[in-house]
Amino acid sequence: MIFITVGTHEQPFDRLIREVDKIIENGLDTEIFAQIGYSEYIPKRYKFKKFISFEEMKKFVEQADIIVTHGGPGSIFMPLYMRKVPIVVPRRKEFGEHIDNHQLYFAKSLNKQKKIIIIEDISNLSEVLQNYHNYKEECLIEKNTNNINNYVKHLECFMKSYISNLKIRMMQNV
Repeated sequence: MIFITVGTHEQPFDRLIREVDKIIENGLDTEIFAQIGYSEYIPKRYKFKKFISFEEMKKFVEQADIIVTHGGPGSIFMPLYMRKVPIVVPRRKEFGEHIDNHQLYFAKSLNKQKKIIIIEDISNLSEVLQNYHNYKEECLIEKNTNNINNYVKHLECFMKSYISNLKIRMMQNV
């Protein structure tokens, strides 16, 4: 099963929702459930809800073989915590999906650390979904450790540094 989440940001993320419909139309045959938020495009080929509770999200992440998420840290952390490798499609300013490209920068950083699979070009999503297990093997999720707290602390430290650097960049652009 594939679980897709676009979070709760108030701008639509139609680019992702529409692409998944297209991928199914072209032959992807698996159960898909999506949380589509404020997206205006309504899926035609898979089940969805606009919003789900935290408990529902936790259940979907636990059950899913593949998680596709936007680039929001909250949506990325849960699969990582459960030792799953999410496919991350960052929301982008140029497509009217967010106010800036912070999700792209954050996802690129996690991708360099081999924690996620990033999709920068939406046309690559089909290939990654169909060959997910090959892409997943390149990532460094620790499967045999019970000490996920160290990773979460490392990620929290990274986020503080990232936010600090983002503030500096924003001030330089003012």
